[in-house]
Amino acid sequence: MDFIEVKMEKQKHIALVAHDNMKRELIQWAEDNKEELKKHFLCGTGTTAKLISESIQLPVRAFKSGPLGGDQQLGARIAEGNIDLLIFFWDPLEAQPHDPDVKALLRIAVLYDIPVANNRATADFILSSPLLEGEYERHIMDFSKSIDKRTKDFLED
Repeated sequence: MDFIEVKMEKQKHIALVAHDNMKRELIQWAEDNKEELKKHFLCGTGTTAKLISESIQLPVRAFKSGPLGGDQQLGARIAEGNIDLLIFFWDPLEAQPHDPDVKALLRIAVLYDIPVANNRATADFILSSPLLEGEYERHIMDFSKSIDKRTKDFLED
């Protein structure tokens, strides 16, 4: 399958998300990394965005709470090319009522080739990467050929 290259600008759009049991850990991580985070555009789901903004005194655009559609809003923005990086501290030991939404968000992030951190160690590695400091070309599958083929096959049936 062919790929389309999509450029991430130097200043990244970073989404911050955390399940309830992980919010304190994400807030602490954001406090520890405030100097790096202030170089970028931040957004997040509901309560998480508000708590981080209040904690680190930086603007964090808040979408809806995850269970109320926030995960889907972030997924749509990833598909639109408006989010470059996802920091999502999810709770692996607690079932979430919106698990299908979480899975969909993670699937979209992989499909659109954006870095995803699901824990502090990965978030630290991503934030300390020299790739964060400049432009970067993501490689996204070119689905137009697949759509064209499926349309052609359908019309031939």
